[in-house]
Amino acid sequence: MEATEPPRPGAKRILIVEDNELNMKLLNDVLEAYGYEVIQAREGGAALTLAKVYRPDLILMDLQLPDISGLDAVRRLKAAEETRGIPVIAVTAFAMAGDERNTLESGCDGYVAKPIMLGPFLQIVESFIGTAGQLS
Repeated sequence: MEATEPPRPGAKRILIVEDNELNMKLLNDVLEAYGYEVIQAREGGAALTLAKVYRPDLILMDLQLPDISGLDAVRRLKAAEETRGIPVIAVTAFAMAGDERNTLESGCDGYVAKPIMLGPFLQIVESFIGTAGQLS
């Protein structure tokens, strides 16, 4: 579990759940460059705890994690009163026909295929929580 720097007033908070270091760095650096506050988790179990503690505005969830599957983590987040309202975007290399539909049916609110295309990725993030400094 990691929390980065102290929160910036008005900054939107995003929890990234990703076990691959390069993917984590890419997502973290892009989101911070656009002014979002980032919290990192490398396992699904840690993500469940961090989501309850920090109440992020959005969760980016890898589906292949070392402890529990990302979809199992999403089901648990959506079942818990304190985290069910947090939108979850699956960020995954699963990009075969039907994978997006299955992912959305499993409780994810959005879907982004890897490798990530920067423009569309930022558009989907903004569609869920607005720009980094924009208050809800």
